[in-house]
Amino acid sequence: MIDIKLIRENPEKYVKAARDKHFDVDIDRLMELDGIFRQAKADLQDIATEKNSIGKNIPKMAAEEKKTALARLSRLKEQESEFNETIKNVQPELDALLLLVPQPADDDVPLGKDDTENVELRTWGQIPEFDFELKDHMELGTSLDIIDVPRGVKLAGTRNYFLKGDGAILHWAVLRFALDLMVERGYVPMSVPLLMREEAMLGTGYFPGAEEQTYQLERDEQYLAGTAEVPVTAYHSGEILNEDELPKKFCGLSTCFRREAGAAGKDTHGLYRIHQFDKVEQVVICKNDPEESRKFHDEILANSEAVLQALNLPYRVVNVCSGDLGKGQAKKYDIETWMPSRKSYGETHSASKFYDFQARRLNLRYKDSNGRNVFCHTLNNTVIASPRVLIPLIELNQNPDGTVNIPGPLQKYTGGKKIIK
Repeated sequence: MIDIKLIRENPEKYVKAARDKHFDVDIDRLMELDGIFRQAKADLQDIATEKNSIGKNIPKMAAEEKKTALARLSRLKEQESEFNETIKNVQPELDALLLLVPQPADDDVPLGKDDTENVELRTWGQIPEFDFELKDHMELGTSLDIIDVPRGVKLAGTRNYFLKGDGAILHWAVLRFALDLMVERGYVPMSVPLLMREEAMLGTGYFPGAEEQTYQLERDEQYLAGTAEVPVTAYHSGEILNEDELPKKFCGLSTCFRREAGAAGKDTHGLYRIHQFDKVEQVVICKNDPEESRKFHDEILANSEAVLQALNLPYRVVNVCSGDLGKGQAKKYDIETWMPSRKSYGETHSASKFYDFQARRLNLRYKDSNGRNVFCHTLNNTVIASPRVLIPLIELNQNPDGTVNIPGPLQKYTGGKKIIK
């Protein structure tokens, strides 16, 4: 959420932010409601001041003067009721509009309409050439009996699957390898709740906007989180931390759920776009300092690159354009890993910087050295998400006979097994 004071100072900045990010929000209406709200609040303060003054002087007044004063008090109470009613009517629309205002993109974010206009920053690794006909991950997974989509669909509908045998072991190995790497780098591991109240979804910026992508348990008024970002970022919501506690660095491992509404017919083959997956997510909560945020944005990106480099998976890093940024993201780097079956890089990681957008909604603050309560900055990035990462992992490590080599760093998690056959 944006500080309303900043919008008042420069409403055009937020009109532009909404236009650049393709969000529909009426800033003029927001300012109109804010004016009505503030005037009503000021009028209530004036009434309170006058009521107090009259109340103090009534005992000293003569009968006729007291009668006039009591009449005035009665009128002030009527006006007070009117102004309270104005606030009651205005505040819901004002609050709803404020939740829609996007964070302006950083100056070095490229202007663009969608992900086709993201800007490549660098690549890592060589895209290998094979002297035999490649199979995709589904062909390999089926022949090795490690992936079963038909039975997943039979039991749970489209975009569902089973991983079995060495497929399940490889999946867990990737997750555990990523988690261990993050712990070695000083991040605190967390096992998190999967069911969230609406407050956590609002606080992290997923609501309003992502309701259609979120599974809802209506009877219990809870939601299945699409990422551990939600519970981990909201962990300290409503709290005031000490400055010397920051930064706080967490990595949460969770099962994630996404409806993929609107994706009918898109990426229907294999394990790329599915309803349920597991992910290690990294979250940083730091001081309210743009330079701190920039430093940790680079750090969380480097953490994820280290995982892919250790697994020898070629990838590229892109600077996400304005039209592909979320509402709260000031800047985002995507990592896209080479997937032979797609003949292209496919997104596997998103590193996001929010400044105080999430913290303001979550009321997540710290007491600075001057004794002021200040909103924190928050950042997050995927460490690894599986089974999507199994697509390049399996396809790039296949052999002519249809077996799959297990990368060295994962073998300690597979009981020493080096090959799936």
